[in-house]
Amino acid sequence: MFKVLERRELAPTEYEILVDAPRIASKAKPGQFVILRIDEYGERIPLTIVDRDKHAGWIRLIFQVIGKSTAQLATVTTGEYLKDVVGPLGKATEIENYGTVLLVGGGVGIAALFPIVKGLKEAGNRVITILGAKNQNLLILQEECAQYSDELILMTDDGSIGKQGLVTDAMEEVFQREKISTVWAIGPSIMMKFCTLTAQKYKVPIYVSLNPIMIDGTGMCGGCRVTVADSIKFACVDGPEFLGEEVNWDEFVNRMQQYRPEELLANKRYEEQVISNG
Repeated sequence: MFKVLERRELAPTEYEILVDAPRIASKAKPGQFVILRIDEYGERIPLTIVDRDKHAGWIRLIFQVIGKSTAQLATVTTGEYLKDVVGPLGKATEIENYGTVLLVGGGVGIAALFPIVKGLKEAGNRVITILGAKNQNLLILQEECAQYSDELILMTDDGSIGKQGLVTDAMEEVFQREKISTVWAIGPSIMMKFCTLTAQKYKVPIYVSLNPIMIDGTGMCGGCRVTVADSIKFACVDGPEFLGEEVNWDEFVNRMQQYRPEELLANKRYEEQVISNG
């Protein structure tokens, strides 16, 4: 059992929990994730390790309520326990001193981007970070990213904070004035696709973090398979980071919607259960 040490709401439908997990905290690296279950009947939920304290023994997780399981996770409060937390899983980000790097995060993907921002800055890189969201209320981790960025650019769809526009607009502006060695982009699949196309335009390598359905996290179930460089890869063990130009984006975007009807039904049943239980 894993105790929730803290829980707070970061934005509408977005939550943060600190979980007591000393063994995971001692080993976790940027880019890695855990898979958790709320209880013995729960779905396995993969979440990036946003931060950790190996001395205090906690890991920091951020999630967005998008279906039944994450809605249930949002009800877990400080002092309660999670059934399972397994990790760290996946390959860690290759943190090196590349020179000037560009980091692009969208929506809740900013949570997965932050440890990479921090790691690259601590490795001596000049870090330019672009964060995007629909509006100011949904833009998370601004202060944390600013702390480890030489330049922070904020983009919102409605212009409520930063500049109005897309993260790719900001990428274009940066590429036109800076020599960027490497890019990382994490967010909705369609955002990562167009970030990849923008980086390709300027012939700059870009890494993306893929988040397909995962079950066991060890490559055994095959649920997280993706096509990368015309071959099958498993995001849980071969990734989650891949070169964006090698990802079959059309296939990936379609597969992300594969179980949408079942997810909507599960969420409807959960909401009805919550109402009936008072």
